[in-house]
Parts: sequence; C-alpha cells; structure tokens
Amino acid sequence: MHYKVVRDASPDRVVRGGADGMLEAFIAAARELVADGVDGITTNCGFLSLFQNELAEAVGVPVATSSLMQVAMVNAILPQGKRAGILTISASSLTPLHLAKAGVPDGTPVGTTEGGKEFTRAILDNEFALDVELARQDNVDAALALKAGNPEIGALVLECTNMIPYAADIRAATGLPVFSIYNFVCWFQSSLVPCRFG
Repeated sequence: MHYKVVRDASPDRVVRGGADGMLEAFIAAARELVADGVDGITTNCGFLSLFQNELAEAVGVPVATSSLMQVAMVNAILPQGKRAGILTISASSLTPLHLAKAGVPDGTPVGTTEGGKEFTRAILDNEFALDVELARQDNVDAALALKAGNPEIGALVLECTNMIPYAADIRAATGLPVFSIYNFVCWFQSSLVPCRFG
C-alpha cells in the first residue's frame, strides 16, 4: 500500500469546512500515487464523497472516497423493511450533497456523536489527546439513540474512519451489523489484488 498526505486537509477543514478549495490538492496527491504505480485510490474521510466523481475522472483508476458509498449495498443485503442507518461525526456538516455524491438513498436515518463528551470535539478540533473510553461511550450512545429512534434500521454504516476502533462495541450494544471504511477498503483492495487459490 502507498500513502500520500494531503497537506492542510485537517479534520476541521474537511468536515466543517466542506473541504473548500481542497479538490486540486487531492487530485494532485492521487495523480502522484497513480504515477507511483497504484491501481486504486481511497481516502480516509467519509466527507470526501464530495470529490468522488472528480477524483475518479482525474486519475483513471477505481476510486473509493467514502464509507458512505456502502449504504446502498448494505440496503441490498438486508431483509425487506430494514435499511441502513449512518453514524457520523458531524450531522450538522453532513449535507444532502455529501450523501448524494455517495449514492445514499434519500431519507436514510443519520445519527451523530455531536454533543457527546469527547469524540467529535477531540477529532474535529485536532486535539493532541483523546479519552478513548469517553469516545467509545459517545459512539455507543449515538448508535443506540439512532437505533431507538429508527426501529427499521437493520445495520449501521460508520461515516468516520476514527469510529473503526469502536465498531465491535457498537455491534455488541446494538446487535446490528456494523460497516466501516475498514470493511470497504478491504473489499476494494481485494478486488485489485485477488487471492490466488491452488
């Protein structure tokens, strides 16, 4: 795997600031990766769904910008009458355009860790320390609230990469399957480098 850091793409700027003015920097980084020989590009923030079409067009290889791109696929595997819900770090910043660019169906329930004790503030303010247990509780509480308010939810899609460490806790607390960018990237990467059998 190859990585490229996009300078100045802070959590605050990408999430609260809508990644305003950042597209060219992401395209340049993606093109450098392709020039280095990569055959697929991912990003690590669900809010970068805004750049899905532009990045894919600019680099000419498969691009997966956002965990949110899984929502429609998750809906397809659920029983009739059930649908996925989204857990995000910032519902106030997650716009209809973010969702549309990721192919999220209209009306998909969204829950958030905003208003919690630790997670959203520490991540989006780019703090140097994070209380893991408080962050875990924020994620579990938000997931339980989302489920309680939307009984038709049959699975959860975590928008934020930083939610991955709490996926097992969310699963245990809600009893629902939990999908994250980790699941998505594993699926994506396994298509680029398929396993050999025999």
